[in-house]
Amino acid sequence: MWSSRDAFENDFCPVRDDLLGAMYRANEHGLPQLIASIAPDVRAMLALFCYRRSHLHALALVIGSSCTERDLIQLGGRVGSTLFALSREARQPHAAPALHGQRKPISLSTRPLSTFAPLDTQVDDDEAELISA
Repeated sequence: MWSSRDAFENDFCPVRDDLLGAMYRANEHGLPQLIASIAPDVRAMLALFCYRRSHLHALALVIGSSCTERDLIQLGGRVGSTLFALSREARQPHAAPALHGQRKPISLSTRPLSTFAPLDTQVDDDEAELISA
């Protein structure tokens, strides 16, 4: 089993980029078919790969839910165990919203980011001497 440092340094996507992109864009009905087309050990590697990237976290949970606990722990250690538990929690009906179409809204501030005190444009006599020196 790799240490988490080795896993991060040697991390690579175990599937082709176009397949990962298709999974990312797939709707909730097409995603299970794509996941099923991947071998179980590669699927576990892919779930761990996605779990390490925040923007793919929800996809990791969906893929991880199709993996066995043994595969995830064998390939990911404690991270694999955590992913297995989280993916099973996500299956429950009261879990987080669906993967697709439920992106978090972006909120922008309507106020200025900072306020500054007005600059005092009058120069004191002591400061004037320092400036002219």
